[in-house]
Amino acid sequence: MTATEDSSAAETGSTRASPQHVAPPGAACPATDNKRTQQVRDALSMLFGFRLLNALCLRTFFQPDEYYQALEPAWNIAFGLGSGPWMTWEWQYYLRSSLHPGLFSLGYTLTASYMSSMRLSPHYTGIALVAVPKVMQAGIAALTDWYAWRLAEKLYGGNSAAAWSVLLMSIANPWVWYVSTRTFSNTMEAALTIAALYYFPWDLLGVEKKVREKDKPAVLGTVGAILTYETTRSLRLSIVLAALAVILRPTNALIWAAIGIVVLTRFTTEGESPLDARTYLIIIREVVLCGSLVLGLSLVADYQLYGEWTFPPFNFLYFNIGQALAVFYGQNDGHYYLSQGIPLSFTTIAPFAVMGMFNTALEGFSGSLMTKNTRKALGFTSTAMTSALSLISHKEVRFLYPLVPVLHVLAAPYITSFFIIITAGGIPSSSGPIGVKRKALLIAGLFVNLVIGSYLSYFHAAAPIQVMDYLRGEFERLHPDNATLAEPYGRYNATSEPLELFALFLTPCHTTPWRSHLVYPALRARELTCEPPLHTEPGSPERAAYIDEGWRFERDKMGFMSTELWPSEGAEEIPRYIIGFEGIEDALMQYFGIEGPGATKGVTLSKTWAQWNGLFSDDDRKAGELRVWETNAYSAATNGPA
Repeated sequence: MTATEDSSAAETGSTRASPQHVAPPGAACPATDNKRTQQVRDALSMLFGFRLLNALCLRTFFQPDEYYQALEPAWNIAFGLGSGPWMTWEWQYYLRSSLHPGLFSLGYTLTASYMSSMRLSPHYTGIALVAVPKVMQAGIAALTDWYAWRLAEKLYGGNSAAAWSVLLMSIANPWVWYVSTRTFSNTMEAALTIAALYYFPWDLLGVEKKVREKDKPAVLGTVGAILTYETTRSLRLSIVLAALAVILRPTNALIWAAIGIVVLTRFTTEGESPLDARTYLIIIREVVLCGSLVLGLSLVADYQLYGEWTFPPFNFLYFNIGQALAVFYGQNDGHYYLSQGIPLSFTTIAPFAVMGMFNTALEGFSGSLMTKNTRKALGFTSTAMTSALSLISHKEVRFLYPLVPVLHVLAAPYITSFFIIITAGGIPSSSGPIGVKRKALLIAGLFVNLVIGSYLSYFHAAAPIQVMDYLRGEFERLHPDNATLAEPYGRYNATSEPLELFALFLTPCHTTPWRSHLVYPALRARELTCEPPLHTEPGSPERAAYIDEGWRFERDKMGFMSTELWPSEGAEEIPRYIIGFEGIEDALMQYFGIEGPGATKGVTLSKTWAQWNGLFSDDDRKAGELRVWETNAYSAATNGPA
C-alpha cells in the first residue's frame, strides 16, 4: 500500500485503507472532491481567523526569547544596528540561525515601507510595527493546527471524529492559546515538524505484502514500489521541512533520529519491509540533496547577517553544552518534563496525551497497517525526545512544544472514545449520529481551560507589555519630531545635542520586550544585563563566583546605584523615566532623598504609571506592581534638561 493510496482512503472518510479499497482512476465523484477541497480550505481560513484573534488578544509577557531571539535580530536585519535593537550575546557569537528572524524582518520592511507611503501619524506606524509579527505568527500557528488535523485525517480517516478532535484539542488547549502565537523559535519548529510528519511517506515502515517485481512502477529510473513519483516528492518536502527545523533548533534532530531508527530497524512495527537496497540508496540520496539545499540556504543567509561563514547549530551546541552555559539560565530535576512539562502543555487532556505517548498499540482498533505503524513511530519518537531532553540540565516547558501537535494526534482515539459514543470500527465516525457521554466532565474540563487561558493571556505578567506602550506614547508626546524610523534621529532640535536617556529599566534583565515595542530609534533606553560568564571556564571558581548586573543590583541596590549607575566621578546620565517593580521603590526614594547619595542630582521622583503584574511570578523580584517614576530632571516644555 502506498502513501498515496492510504491518503486517498483517508480523504474519503475510511478508517481502514488497503489497495483493494481504493477506487480505480476516474471513479471519484468530482462534486465530492470539490466539496472536500473546499472543506480543507475553509478549515485553514477558520484557523487563521481564530489564531489572529488569539494573537491580538494576547497582551502578556511569557519569556524573553520571544523577543530577543526573534524580533530584535529581525529589527536589526530590517533597519540596521543604528536603529537600536538589542543583540544578545548569542547573536554576537553566532549561535542562532538568521532564517527565523529573517522571516519577520521581511514583515517589518514591507510594513514600514507601506506605512511611510501612507503618510500616517507615527503613532499608527508604531502600532503597525508592533502588530505585524503577531499577524505573521498567527499564520504559523494556524498551519501548525491545520497540519496536525491533516495528519490525523491521514491516520484515522477524513471527517472522522478522531481527526476533528485533534483540531478541537488545539483550539481548547490553553497552553497552545498561550504559546502558539508567540514568536518563539519553538513555535516555528513545531510548525515545520508537524508539516514534515504529515508529508513523510509512512508506508516506509511496512506494507501488507510485497509487491511483485513486475508490478513495481518506475520512479526516476528503477526503484521499489514504495517510492512512487508522488511519495518521492512528498519525501523530499518532508526532508526539507525537517532540515529547516533542525537548522532552527538543533535539538530537533532528536525527533528525526528517532524516526530514522524506526525506519531502519522497524522497531515495534508490523507488516513486511518495503525497503530494498535500491530504495535505501534513493532515500539516502534525497536526504543528502535536500539537506544540502537547506544547509546551503542557511549558510548564505547567515553569511549575509554575520559577515563571515559560520554554522550556528555547531556554535549552539558548543556554547550551551560544551561550555555548559545553558545551566546559567537555570536547572531542573530529571523528572521535570513528566511532572511539570506535560501537565502544563496539556492541562486537562494530559492523561490522554500520556496514554497516546506510551500506549500506541490501540488494541481493538481496526485501522490500517500504516496507521498502526505511524502511531508506534510517533509514540517512540515522543518518548525518545522527552527522555533525551530530560538528560539536559537546562529545561523549559516550551522545549516540549514541537511534540504538542504530535501528542494531540496520538491522544485523539483515547479522548474520542472517552467522550464520544463509539461506532463500528473503534473510532467515532461522522457517517452517522454521534453521541456525547460524560458531558459534565467535558464541560468542566473546557471551563477550566477557558479560565486558565483567559488569565494567562490577559492578566498574568501583562505589565511588561503595557509599560512599553506607555513609554512609546510618552515619547511620541514629548518628542514628536523624533518619533520616526528615518535618519537622522535623536536630537532635541537642529543642533547636535542628543536626546536624553528616556528610560532606565531597573528590572530583572529582559523583563520587557525592547526595540520591537519601543520602535523609535531615538528613544534611548537602558536595562540591567545578565550576560553569561563567557570569559570563565566550566567548573572554575571564577564562574561559580560570577554575579550578573541584575543580581548585583538586587543584592545591594544603594551600592549599585552609587558605584555603577551614577558614580561620584565620571559622566552621569539621569533618565527621564525609571521603570521597576514596587520592591525597589524604597531604595530609590532613599537614594534620591534629602540625605541620600543622589540628593545632589536634581531628581524628584513621582510615580506616573503602575500596573499589577499577576497573582504569582517565576521570580520574586517581579512581584507586585510594575511602576514608572518620572525623575523630573527634564523640562517638558523644552524637551531638554530642566
